Amino acid sequence: MTELAPQELRVLVAVAETGGFSAAAGVLGISQSAVSHSVRGSEGKVGAVLFERGRSGARPTPAGERAVALGRRILRLYEVLGAEARAAGRAAAGGGADGALEGTLRIAAFRSAALHLLPPALERLAALHPGLRPEVRVVRELGAGTAGEVAAGRADLGIATLGAPGDVPPGLLTGVLAREAYALVHPAGHPDPKSLPLLDWDENCGSYTRRWWAAQDWIPAATVKAEDDAMVLTMVGRGLGMAIMPELSLREAADSVEITDLGPQRPVRQVGYVTTAESASTLAIRALIRELRAVSA
Repeated sequence: MTELAPQELRVLVAVAETGGFSAAAGVLGISQSAVSHSVRGSEGKVGAVLFERGRSGARPTPAGERAVALGRRILRLYEVLGAEARAAGRAAAGGGADGALEGTLRIAAFRSAALHLLPPALERLAALHPGLRPEVRVVRELGAGTAGEVAAGRADLGIATLGAPGDVPPGLLTGVLAREAYALVHPAGHPDPKSLPLLDWDENCGSYTRRWWAAQDWIPAATVKAEDDAMVLTMVGRGLGMAIMPELSLREAADSVEITDLGPQRPVRQVGYVTTAESASTLAIRALIRELRAVSA
């Protein structure tokens, strides 16, 4: 196979993200025929059809999805190459272990981690490396979740819930940052919180806690499903029910909410980072992971 050039990768990514050859041409500032020619050439080099063409546009095939994901990751390395080399040069000249880092740092995190775990780490990182510019996207931990953003090349690092087989796509690197226990949350002063209806949200209770949930005969089926954990906390505070929630979510609990420990057998979830092997070797991601570990300790 002849290697794909950076511009060919940019064309594949643009077609996938815009959904069509014409739209990709507009984004890239080239003609539609140049986009079509580039895609055909890439398909010939790869030896697979990368896009299904139709009246509604172009959609990546499974081979195309993989090619686009890897293409994003390769293009990202081109982007960070200069900043990494300059930082290494400054470090060699006596500027510290990492030198002064610069450039964009793309992070995906689920909501409570983005609110409570990430900000103190980014504050510490900014004090050391003011030239770094974090871009944080909140991603729901459903389906591919934050790990899927990393695998697809849309994020350099994801903060994710870990622990269950299949949580993370193969080939990615992970590390545990914190272990947080679940607790019973109910309206303050309620005499019998376990008698209340259960409030829940889609992202709650991964497969690593299902066995615990199944063994609790006092937990009813969810009466109300909410969009996210903040909405559940608000409804609990209004007296509408009780919930079982992890520690990060409970940092927003108001005085109208009471938190009760579930005992020594309570479920615990792991919160960690997900990244690629190539990103894990960069100075910026290594620095971010250090600060995440420091604030999670």
